[in-house]
Amino acid sequence: MSDPMTALQAALGAAPNSNTQANYLSGLRESLERNPLPIKVFATLLIARTHAGSDFWLLKDWCLDLFHFALTKSTLSIDDKTWFATQILDSMVTHLGDPSVGTAKMSIQILTSIYPLLYRHLCITRQNPAQWQTLSSAKAKIVEIFYAPQGPAGLKFAAMKFVQRVLLVQTKGVPDPRLQNKTDPSLSMCPTDHPFISVSQLEQEGTKLLEGLLTVLYTSTNVDLLTALMNSWANLMKLRPALTQFVVEALRYWFPSSALVANNSFLGVRSLEKSVRILLTHMRTPANASLFSTIDDTLAQQVARMQAAAEQERQAKLASIESKKRPLSTDAEGPAAKRAKLESGGAPSFLSNFDFTTLPATLITDLVVANIQHFSTAELEMLVTAHRQKLGLVTVSPPTTNGTPTPAGPSTIKQPERTETPVVTPAPAKLEPVDPLKMDFDQEEMEFEPDRLNDELAEDVVIEDETETAAPTIQDISLQSYNLPPPPSFSEDERRIVIKNAVSRISGLGLDTTRTEDEELGAAGSTASEMWVLLVLRMITRVTDSSPDEKNKEEEDVDKEGEANFYERQDGMRARVLEYVMADFTERVRFASAWMNEEWYNDQLRSSQHLPWRPNYDIWLNQILASYQTVVDGAEKAFTRFLLDLPSLNAEVFELLRDFAVDTETPGRMQVGFVTLRGLVGQRPALRTDALQTLLDLTTHPERMVRGAAINTVKLWVPNQQPMDTMIRTFATHLLRKLQPDPSAPRAEDISAQLENKMVQENWANGVPNDNTSPMDLKPDGEARPGGEPSDEDENMEDGQLTPEELIQTPYLTDRIQLPADQANVLQHVELLFALSVKAPDLLDEIFVSYSGMDSTVQEAIQDLITALIKSLGPGHAKLLTLLRTFPPGAESLALRVIKIFTENGRPSPQIVALVKGLVSERDLDARFLIPIIGEMDQVDILRHLPKIVSMLNGTPEPRNIVKSVFSSIVTTPPQTFGTVSTNMPRVKQNELLKPVDLMVLLHDAEKEIGVKSAIEAIGVCFSMTDVFRSEILAAVMQNIVDKPVLPVLFMRTVIQAVTTYKTLIQFVSTTLFSRLITKKIWTQPLLWEGFIRCAKVLAPHSFGALLQLPIPQLKELVDKQPSLKSGLRDYVIQRTGNNKARVAGFLDILGEPGRCECTWDTGSDGYGLSFASAYDALDT
Repeated sequence: MSDPMTALQAALGAAPNSNTQANYLSGLRESLERNPLPIKVFATLLIARTHAGSDFWLLKDWCLDLFHFALTKSTLSIDDKTWFATQILDSMVTHLGDPSVGTAKMSIQILTSIYPLLYRHLCITRQNPAQWQTLSSAKAKIVEIFYAPQGPAGLKFAAMKFVQRVLLVQTKGVPDPRLQNKTDPSLSMCPTDHPFISVSQLEQEGTKLLEGLLTVLYTSTNVDLLTALMNSWANLMKLRPALTQFVVEALRYWFPSSALVANNSFLGVRSLEKSVRILLTHMRTPANASLFSTIDDTLAQQVARMQAAAEQERQAKLASIESKKRPLSTDAEGPAAKRAKLESGGAPSFLSNFDFTTLPATLITDLVVANIQHFSTAELEMLVTAHRQKLGLVTVSPPTTNGTPTPAGPSTIKQPERTETPVVTPAPAKLEPVDPLKMDFDQEEMEFEPDRLNDELAEDVVIEDETETAAPTIQDISLQSYNLPPPPSFSEDERRIVIKNAVSRISGLGLDTTRTEDEELGAAGSTASEMWVLLVLRMITRVTDSSPDEKNKEEEDVDKEGEANFYERQDGMRARVLEYVMADFTERVRFASAWMNEEWYNDQLRSSQHLPWRPNYDIWLNQILASYQTVVDGAEKAFTRFLLDLPSLNAEVFELLRDFAVDTETPGRMQVGFVTLRGLVGQRPALRTDALQTLLDLTTHPERMVRGAAINTVKLWVPNQQPMDTMIRTFATHLLRKLQPDPSAPRAEDISAQLENKMVQENWANGVPNDNTSPMDLKPDGEARPGGEPSDEDENMEDGQLTPEELIQTPYLTDRIQLPADQANVLQHVELLFALSVKAPDLLDEIFVSYSGMDSTVQEAIQDLITALIKSLGPGHAKLLTLLRTFPPGAESLALRVIKIFTENGRPSPQIVALVKGLVSERDLDARFLIPIIGEMDQVDILRHLPKIVSMLNGTPEPRNIVKSVFSSIVTTPPQTFGTVSTNMPRVKQNELLKPVDLMVLLHDAEKEIGVKSAIEAIGVCFSMTDVFRSEILAAVMQNIVDKPVLPVLFMRTVIQAVTTYKTLIQFVSTTLFSRLITKKIWTQPLLWEGFIRCAKVLAPHSFGALLQLPIPQLKELVDKQPSLKSGLRDYVIQRTGNNKARVAGFLDILGEPGRCECTWDTGSDGYGLSFASAYDALDT
């Protein structure tokens, strides 16, 4: 049926609990799982059905299961789930008291989902306190079920999950509302002024629940409940990291109580211990680094505890096996005899009703032994015989000489006659044969010495067997002397075949590779197969004689031949073992480890005894390594385990691991190399130095993949794992100092000093002074010594620079970096230190200290490479900010690069702005430090620092572009072209921007502070910004400057540039501005007067009217310096005055009569004026 309502009606109309109803409900459930929205429509109807009687159990269980699905696994929105939870709350609370355990359990599970939904809903709406009271009462009932000492296990598990969910809700989560998860409500969601939900009360209740869980952990004897508790705590710590320390401390002091061990099986307790270990292992995350020591101690205690428990269980099993081997008494009469009761003539004993089973077994045994000791041997035998006769048991007598049976009874037992023999010393007790496979070997027993054992077995020991029963008819038939015949002799080939077959049969047993880690930890003995394997390995490795037979010792040649045969036989057997191991290395890795350990021990034993012996460990280890390289695929983990179990590793092994680590074409080999080296560093202290040095060398590998893998490996031990942390830091810092130049190599400074030295000496010889420096005051390298003092050789060493003997050498780096430096080569030196600086920020000091002593090409490379590190630290990193505030001299460019990185893609933070302002005020820093933050300054700071920025102009394009970007960021732009300027500089608020007029005036006022050349270039930058500095802006600038009491030197140059750029300004300058300048007597300032003359020439004939306002001497000087103006001025005067010769007489005396031209111009005698005029000539062109 496609319609859910139709399907529900059909199910309700079917017979209760029938197959038909079950089919309808199953189909409806599938439909609702695909589209859960109709569940809201069915809510009222289904809630009523859950209160039906026990006769409708199928429909009732189906409804409850559907409710649980709707709240947990359905695709309903969180708001729909919340509405549904409000509808079914009262019904679920009622079902908590249902007599059916299944119904009560399902209601608890549903309430587990309801509680966080309604809590979040009530925190937001702040309405319906009755609903909160109902929810609180349900919580109290479920918590009571959880704490009850008795009850169904299913209810307790469901109640524990509810308690865990309540604990998540009633603890503090993420305080930031933007980061809070709707599906994970916490106390942080509830406002402190909520009308009916008390945050403090809920927090106290959550603390009590946490203490209650701790009580359950220490007191409960239910293994399943405790295992579920451990499994739930993983999610608790993931969502509430603040509780991690509480959980660690709880597990630190926990151990299985005696009641827990007594009431549960060994496997159940071990399963609980595994859950605890898994939980502790998952806690070892970088976020819990401070708890690593506590977690490791707890894990170590647990391993010891599990080993002791495994040993105890093993001993119990052995005791049980031994008890089953004891002979059982046979009953002759059957069950009737067993039920026979002892007759007693007296009154019943006061102990007749005492239950002896309550006493310990050891106490009962002591009581029985104590009572038996009160009887003599004869009395005890009589009591036993009487008891057997009373029970009707037949006593069988020993056989007689003629074989005729004798009737049972004590009187018929006839003792055999014995002849008197002299008293002799009793022989030692006969040794019973013991199966070596069933012996419980210790570690000390395993490490026996075969030579001493052979010596002991070679002794002649006479053992006399004591006859327990004597046969009177048999006389002394023991052999007086008997020697076994010698074994048949085998040829050399036959010997090899016998040994080969024996080794093959024993090796076929293999090692028990199915043993789990816990069994390996807990098992103190060895399995039968392991004993056989150990036997065959010691047969091969621990031979007792390496010399040939006695008959071959007569001749030296035969002796050598016998020794060669001996080694050939041994190598043949070892080759057989090697073939067996490599046939399936993954499954036989433990066999290989045992073999190598035996070889190593035997070599050490022979070496300590100073016996002639060829060491075999290194030879056959290399054979295994060579064979492994052909089967590396699929055996990575096994080979890693094999190497970690070896007792010793030679240089060839480390070279092999290095080759594996750099094999990027075979990921399996690369993994083996790094995993094995990491394991050796962490697990093998004796090999730690060599393994770590190999990893450190790989951190400088030219291939990025290998270098990155090595860096990620060693980074795991920084900063908390010693002594690895210190070794890694030392290597990284020494590697950085390799970038400093060789003090013995000639430096650029030394070369320039030598040239200067040569020039000083030549000047001295020619009698030219050298600034109070004489040749006697020069160093051999050309650098002047103060006061002629001698210098030591170590003066060439920079601070922190290493001597050649202290430099770190790796196979992938040269002794000294080649200059000019290549960025890829520099990266090989610094990438490790950069990666470590993220976890250990104090290493940043080393970077800044060493930076100052590096070549400029190395510094440029570091400035590029450090970008990723600085971005990862962020502008708010405390250590980095401190270092920027106190960086050493010589590291200014690196500090500037760091500041630029923080301001490249956004506005600088207030911390950076304040830091740079402080640096500029405290230290004489380059103006480039101000550029990244200039946009964040107010007008006062901009006006104070801008001259320093402008002074960096030197005629090159780079500073010019920088200054132009600064001007664009601090100057307002007219509205019609606003935003068209391309710049990465952040803009300040509009009211903090400078007006273009203010900027231009500032450049003229500060021309002395800035420098004339830099000021001229800065003014040129302003003229290039035509969208900002338009004609009206320049007119305002000139008007503003001309009103000042003292005119800037560059003013007239700016006027000429303005009228040259904008022709519309000619009228303003030639009339208004020139009149003001004549009024201010500009001729009193020579440089400005020269500029005025030049400007008059540029503006001619528009300037003629203003020029006639000049006094006669100044007009004469003007036309003398610019003769080309005479004819124009004369024509202009005649045109304006007409034929009135009286008015023009004075001017004509200066300008000359018509037709007369005087082209003389005195350029002036002062050099500054000449250079200034040359500047104007350049402007004219």
